[in-house]
Amino acid sequence: MEIGLITFADMNPAGGPEQNVHAHQRIKDLMEEIQLADQLGLDVFGIGEHHRPDYAVSSPASILAAAAMITKNIRLSSAVTVLSSDDPVRVYQSFATVDHLSDGRAEIMAGRGSFIESFPLFGYNLEDYDELFTEKLDLLLKLTQNEKISWRGKHRASIEGRGIYPRSYQSAIPVWLAAGGTPASAIRAATLGLPLMLAIIGGRPEQFVPFVDLYRDTAKKTGKNMDTLLLGINNHLFVGEDSQKTANSFYPYYAAMMSRIGRERGWRPMSREQYDYSRSGEGSLMVGSVQEVIDKILHEHELFGFTRFLGHISLGQVPHAQTMKSIELFGTQVAPVIRKAVESSKS
Repeated sequence: MEIGLITFADMNPAGGPEQNVHAHQRIKDLMEEIQLADQLGLDVFGIGEHHRPDYAVSSPASILAAAAMITKNIRLSSAVTVLSSDDPVRVYQSFATVDHLSDGRAEIMAGRGSFIESFPLFGYNLEDYDELFTEKLDLLLKLTQNEKISWRGKHRASIEGRGIYPRSYQSAIPVWLAAGGTPASAIRAATLGLPLMLAIIGGRPEQFVPFVDLYRDTAKKTGKNMDTLLLGINNHLFVGEDSQKTANSFYPYYAAMMSRIGRERGWRPMSREQYDYSRSGEGSLMVGSVQEVIDKILHEHELFGFTRFLGHISLGQVPHAQTMKSIELFGTQVAPVIRKAVESSKS
């Protein structure tokens, strides 16, 4: 089983000249986080794509290219690439470049994104939301498998027998499909035989069991090799040495971030009661001591039997030093126990 981290590189959303300072420092901090994760032996690090003032990365491939030069073993993935509003040819070329710089460690996690800013920014109509993703995913998958392609679509100019370069260092860049629990996403991933990454960012993990069952059942019905089917789970995560101190220190940052996003979506501000329930044994929020995080990950492994777990770190305006400490604890004390427990369960 693979264990890793993802981040959206949250930063202070203040405008004006300060915004440039915040982005500059956040990206510098991000490089240290990726390098530490690699040094600790984690398997994957993923970078989100956003086009908003509260996140520092709009081009994951640029960050991953830089990370490729200061890491040795960790796989480098987007988390996600908002494929609906991007050009699959440029996505493939960018990640093929990362693949060469990293000696074959690049991955693409394709998704429709949890925000919509990129659609008007790049001239796309939200009414074409699903159609855009379907068409562009089809093109991207063809690009990973074929040097020269001919392809026709509705939302992008056709390609007639053109070669796409550079080709990746790996025989094919792995493409994961990211989902938030929509049944259509499970069916799409299974039908295409793609690895599925499920983000569980609220509610109870048990609520997502039918979604995972749908993915596996559809894969089986469509003749996919169940022995090679890959499933990933992603939760919000922050690890500390003391349960209550960790919960108290993380709450202001997490609540501010969730409440800010909630205002855009008509949610109520996050209360301490909601927060405490989310990090309880029943909730999906993995915030607390090393043992609490271990117990929650193993509980989800019992529910889903996943092959990859990614903890979503540096949520909100958590100071860099605290994020680095959380990564250290995750890499040195959580990951080894999870690996050992999962391996023991197989024997």
